[in-house]
Amino acid sequence: MLMQIHNKPFESTPLSKQTTAANTPSTTHIAFASFIGTAIEFYDFYIYAMAVALVIGQVFFPASDPAAQSLNAFLTFGLAFIARPVGAVVFGHFGDKIGRKTTLAASLLLMGISTLFIGLLPSYDVLGTWAPFALCILRFGQGLGLGGEWGGAALLATEHAPAGERAWFGMFPQLGPSVGFLFATLSFLGLALFLTEEQFKTWGWRLPFIASALLVAVGLYVRFKLIETPAFAKVLAQQATHPAPIKPLLKKHYRPVLLGALAMVVCYNLFYTATVFCLSYGTKTLQIPRVDFLQMLCIAVVFMALATPLSARLSDRFGRKPVLLVSSFFAVLAGFSLNPLLASGSLIYITLFLAIALFLMGATFAPMGAYLPEQFPVAVRYTGAGLAYQLGGILGASSAPYVSQVLVQQGGLTWVGYYVSAMAAVSFVAVLGMRETKQLSFDTVE
Repeated sequence: MLMQIHNKPFESTPLSKQTTAANTPSTTHIAFASFIGTAIEFYDFYIYAMAVALVIGQVFFPASDPAAQSLNAFLTFGLAFIARPVGAVVFGHFGDKIGRKTTLAASLLLMGISTLFIGLLPSYDVLGTWAPFALCILRFGQGLGLGGEWGGAALLATEHAPAGERAWFGMFPQLGPSVGFLFATLSFLGLALFLTEEQFKTWGWRLPFIASALLVAVGLYVRFKLIETPAFAKVLAQQATHPAPIKPLLKKHYRPVLLGALAMVVCYNLFYTATVFCLSYGTKTLQIPRVDFLQMLCIAVVFMALATPLSARLSDRFGRKPVLLVSSFFAVLAGFSLNPLLASGSLIYITLFLAIALFLMGATFAPMGAYLPEQFPVAVRYTGAGLAYQLGGILGASSAPYVSQVLVQQGGLTWVGYYVSAMAAVSFVAVLGMRETKQLSFDTVE
C-alpha cells in the first residue's frame, strides 16, 4: 500500500533555492528538457500525419484504388493511437518504479528509432505486401514511444514547479506539440518549394524522418543531465513504490483516468481534424496547392502556441476547470463554423477556421499539463496521467481523420462539423465531473 508522505511539500520551496548543488538543474534546464522531448516526439508524430495526408497511401499501398489508398493510410495513422495507451502503461510502470529520468530517455529513443526506420522503409513497389506490414510495426513503435513521453515530461515539469505555478510549468511540455508541428510543417513546406512532385513522392518525403535522428540525439543529451524529481525521490526514499502501479491505479483511481481521457478528446479532435483531415481535404478536394495549405497551417499553429501560455496562466489564477469549460464550450461552437468556412474555398476563411480550431486546441490543451497529473498520487502518477492522456487520443484522434473522411463522403462537410462539436461536448461534460485541483498539495492528491 502506498505510504502517505507527511513531509513538508517540496513545492513550498521554490526551485531557485534548490539550485545550489552543482548537479541540480536550473528552472530553465527543467523547462527546456520537458519541452524539447515533447517537441521532438510530436515532430516525429506529425511528420507522419502530414505524410499520411500527402503521400503514405501512394507509397505503401497498391495504386489500383486511390480512395482505398487514402483510407488505408488513415488507418495506419490511427494504429499508433492504439499503441499509445500500451506505451503509457509500460513506460508508466518503470516511471513509477525506477524514476522519471531514465524512462523518459527510453521513450524518446524508441520514438526516434521507429521514425528513422519509417524514413528508410522501401515502398510497396519494392517490398510488396511486406511494406505496409513493416510500416504498421514501425507506426506501432512510434505510438509506444509517444505513449511514454507525455506523462513523464509533464511530471518532470510539474513535480519541480514552485507553489502556485504548476500549470505554468506544466505548460512547457504542452508547448512541445506546437513547436513540433511547426517544424514538421516547415519541413514539408520546404520540400514542396524545392522539389518536384515526383521527387517528393520518390524520396523527398523521407528526409524529415531521417533528420529526426539528429533531434533525438539533442533531446537525449539534455535529458541525461537531469536529476530525479523531488516528489518521486521522496517516494523512493520511503520505499513507497508499487510492484505493479497499474493495479492500484485501476482499483482506486479509475474514475479520474476515464474522466481525464474524455476531457482530452476535444484537444485531439480539434487538432487532427484541422491538420490531417483539412490538409487532405484542402489539397485533394478543394485543389489548394500543397505549398499554400502548409503556409496556412504555419499561420494557424502560431495561434495554438499563443493560446498555450495564456491558458496556463489563467488556469493558475482562476483554476483548471473554469478555463477548460469555457474553452470546450467555444470548441462546440467552432464545429458549426467548419462547413461554411472550409467549403467557401477562400484561403482567408479556411485559414480563419484553422486558426480558431488550433487556438482552442491550445486553450484546452495547456491546463492538462498540470490538471491530469494532479488527479493522481505520486506513486501512480506517471501511469495515471499518461494513460488518461493516451486513452483520450484513441477517442479523440485515432479515428478523427478516418471518421471525417467517411462523413464527408456520405453526408458532406456539415457532418464533419457536427462531429467536432460532439467531441467538444463530450469533454465539456467530462470536465464538469472532475474536481478542481489547483489548491491541492501535489504530494498528497488522493
